[in-house]
Amino acid sequence: MFIARNNEFFRDKSSVIWNFIFPFLLIGGFAIIFGDNKSNGFKVGLFPSESKMKPIESLNLPKHFKESPYLRFIGFGTKEEGIKKLKYHKIDFLLTIDDSVYLYWINESSQQGYILEKIFLSSIMSQSDHIAFKREKVEGREIRYIDWLFPGIIGMNITFSALWGVGYVIIRYRKNGVLKRLKATPLTALEYLTSQMFSRVFIIMFSVIVVWFGSDMLFHFRVEGRYINLIILWFIGTLCSTSIGLLIAARGTSEEFTSRVIEFVGWPVMFLSEVWFSIEGSPAWVKFISKLSPLTHLLNASRKIVNEGAGFMEIKFELFILVSIIISCLIVGSLSFSWNE
Repeated sequence: MFIARNNEFFRDKSSVIWNFIFPFLLIGGFAIIFGDNKSNGFKVGLFPSESKMKPIESLNLPKHFKESPYLRFIGFGTKEEGIKKLKYHKIDFLLTIDDSVYLYWINESSQQGYILEKIFLSSIMSQSDHIAFKREKVEGREIRYIDWLFPGIIGMNITFSALWGVGYVIIRYRKNGVLKRLKATPLTALEYLTSQMFSRVFIIMFSVIVVWFGSDMLFHFRVEGRYINLIILWFIGTLCSTSIGLLIAARGTSEEFTSRVIEFVGWPVMFLSEVWFSIEGSPAWVKFISKLSPLTHLLNASRKIVNEGAGFMEIKFELFILVSIIISCLIVGSLSFSWNE
């Protein structure tokens, strides 16, 4: 049985390829995105600034501050843009110069902001010339990191539950001959895929709501928007992730290969969709790829409702993207769906 199982695996060329290539792709992707040590460091916002930052040596900043290792400087055109990024933990420190006086902002709930303030003040004190500075308070409600993080955890749970709960299961049904038996019934491919999708959506939505309210009892989340808007958004996001799972399973026959495809789709999407950390300051091509991910739009819309009190009009672009993906995947999946191996 040991030899037979090994032969079965190595004869499935698609599965063998994905098992060896996927780790290299994942490691290579992280090496490209986070190969620069400063990518994992502190993010300092500067305004007003051009879209492309000048060389750090030319910036009018305290000498020891701009020479500190692991600081990444990000330019913003306006104060409002920088404040918003700071408020939502996308940057750690915001700085500008007004009439030869350094003005800076920190998010008091950010540990990185606290450390950066100490570094900045010590850099000023270490200079021989006296430099005036002023600390400004971020206006509006303080947003904790857990308030920013938790919608990402919910979105990640939706994505992986949908991909594994639909894509993998349908492949197993096809391999076991269950789909071939269903083909003898009046059931159409669209009806079958739709029923699978809504069944999974019901299970995921039930678990998400339980997890949300259970966690809320411990951490006391504050939702600025309406709960009904958030639930509808999650429902649409779950439909979107499930439809992608259906598309993956439309013609697949190998459970091993399908699991690799789900990992290939799920993991990079999760890391580039700002589930745990912001990709502010990353290369432009990384941000472009991030915008291709449905999870990115789901999380952006979720955080707008939770932290900004947004309604459907404020998230209409994200809703349009999610609904478009649902329709496209359902049409392509139903047309290409195969009952047989």
